[in-house]
Amino acid sequence: MDSYADNGLSPDFRVSYSLYSAEEGGRKTPAYQHIRWDFRYDDESISTRTFHIWPEILHPDGTLLLNEHVPAHGLADMFVVFPGSRAYHQQHIRLGVRGYFVEGARRVAVCEVIAVLHLHTNPLI
Repeated sequence: MDSYADNGLSPDFRVSYSLYSAEEGGRKTPAYQHIRWDFRYDDESISTRTFHIWPEILHPDGTLLLNEHVPAHGLADMFVVFPGSRAYHQQHIRLGVRGYFVEGARRVAVCEVIAVLHLHTNPLI
């Protein structure tokens, strides 16, 4: 699989992200495309839960990153994995919302929503 789009999915929103270094508590090994980081909102008034919203890392020009390590800073298209949570995220994802990529309880990157793409038009499968 080159992209989640190969399975008929469209990205729900796009973020800019910055990975934490190992010294900051981030990963000790390089990240790779299609790593299944989960998403956590930065604002606890929105939620303290972790959600299955997976990133697909992009080059700065918006094309898909393939067979390369994930850069420390960049862009990612985000895919809401569970259709049942889509309505919840439709209420909370908007430009400027900040969150984190997480591995379990560990934050590995901070991110900010820079575009809402297909979140309101993807079908509730």
